[in-house]
Amino acid sequence: MKRRHFIKNASLTGVGLAVGSTLINCDEATSKKLADEDVKAITDFKGFPMVIATWHVIDATAKAMEVLQAGGNALDAVEQGCRVEEANEKGQSVGKGGLPDRDGNVTLDACIMDKHGNCGAVVYLKDITHAVSVARQVMENTPHVMLAGEGAKQFAVSKGFEPENLLTEASKEAWGKWKIEAKYKPIINIENHDTIGMLAIDKNGDISGACTTSGLAYKLGGRVGDSPIIGSGLFVDNEIGAAVATGLGEEVVKTVGSFLVVELMRQGKSPQAACEEAISRIVNKPNSDYKNFQVGYIAVNKKGETGSYSIHQWFSMTKFQDGVNEQIQSNFFNKTENS
Repeated sequence: MKRRHFIKNASLTGVGLAVGSTLINCDEATSKKLADEDVKAITDFKGFPMVIATWHVIDATAKAMEVLQAGGNALDAVEQGCRVEEANEKGQSVGKGGLPDRDGNVTLDACIMDKHGNCGAVVYLKDITHAVSVARQVMENTPHVMLAGEGAKQFAVSKGFEPENLLTEASKEAWGKWKIEAKYKPIINIENHDTIGMLAIDKNGDISGACTTSGLAYKLGGRVGDSPIIGSGLFVDNEIGAAVATGLGEEVVKTVGSFLVVELMRQGKSPQAACEEAISRIVNKPNSDYKNFQVGYIAVNKKGETGSYSIHQWFSMTKFQDGVNEQIQSNFFNKTENS
């Protein structure tokens, strides 16, 4: 309105337009300068590149950081980092060697999301170790977001992935012992340690994330949790930040947890406060049975600030930043169990 008022005199219209044009150009130049300064402030932050992941997975974060320090982007880093745990047969919760469903089938779920908001996922994938890499292929080489079951396997094979038996002797033995009673009750921090979720920021300040799992041990055949569901197990918004979840997926899905954490950060909350609020949405639901299951979130914002929070004690985050690769115990909601 001021600019229009300034040129109200017809005799000064030409001069006014010229001045107005100059002011517009100045505004645009100033805005560009401020934007450039904001980007520079982010990319000059000494903590970049950085990686965080659920649980104690220092080998995985080390691999991701290796990719970043070699000049790779955040998407490459989270894929390669997650592949380390997928190949770790001793983990029994991700990839090869994962504990099977109650019928003895090892089925994998995974998703991946890049800085542009592109994403890909696989669910109920059999006989392919690196589910996270198949998810990336879905993202980059199909018009779809998610492939499931036999279709996901056929697609993986068409892309050169070699099928193999994912049920190791150790996992088969554990399944055999379970079948004696065939009862199922999630064990906090044991059967809920079923996921690796990883978030990375590269030297350009861009964020990507990935999540991969073999799901709850001895689940019903066909069960899918939160891990491959964009917005539940993982969400990335490169303007704001990213979050990933672990624990009892059914409870994460009910609150669309990772999307919730990012949206809370958009509203101005820190990553820590956002994770805490997301957990409160679960435990404060009417008739919540939260004392009998675990959920944990980790998050990072565009500044590189991080947060982690869980329902129960002993959830942890691995963080690789400024040359330090360390496990960080998460704060938690249910303090009464230790009082």
